[in-house]
Amino acid sequence: MKTTSTAIDNITEVLTRIVEFTERRREVLTRNLFDYKTDGFRPKDLPVFEFAECMTEAVSEHLRTQRLLLCDRDHITFGEEGSFDALADVDAEAENLLKTNTKHYLQMQIHKLSENLMNNRIAVELLKQKQPYGLL
Repeated sequence: MKTTSTAIDNITEVLTRIVEFTERRREVLTRNLFDYKTDGFRPKDLPVFEFAECMTEAVSEHLRTQRLLLCDRDHITFGEEGSFDALADVDAEAENLLKTNTKHYLQMQIHKLSENLMNNRIAVELLKQKQPYGLL
């Protein structure tokens, strides 16, 4: 299969969105670890499955038509020039766990951070392979 420059740019776009999403999620999850003792605190998370659906549909569209189509969802919106927004929402499961078992709540947040870091690293490494040396 011949790869066109458009296809390369589309895949780079997807990987860049994944890196940005995982960096934003790291910030949210880190706040969950540092702020959990604050009065009125409610743990949040970004809509991981919603974002994954957006990326899956974009890649599927790319495979079918060689174009990238990024579609908005309830908590994920795509804007001009590659911008996007992901709105954090209260993580009900984490909130309930925080009320009942702080140790397990903290373990959950650390696990989510580890998984998120792995996803970030994979996307960064794939981007490095696509970029000319020293540009990323």
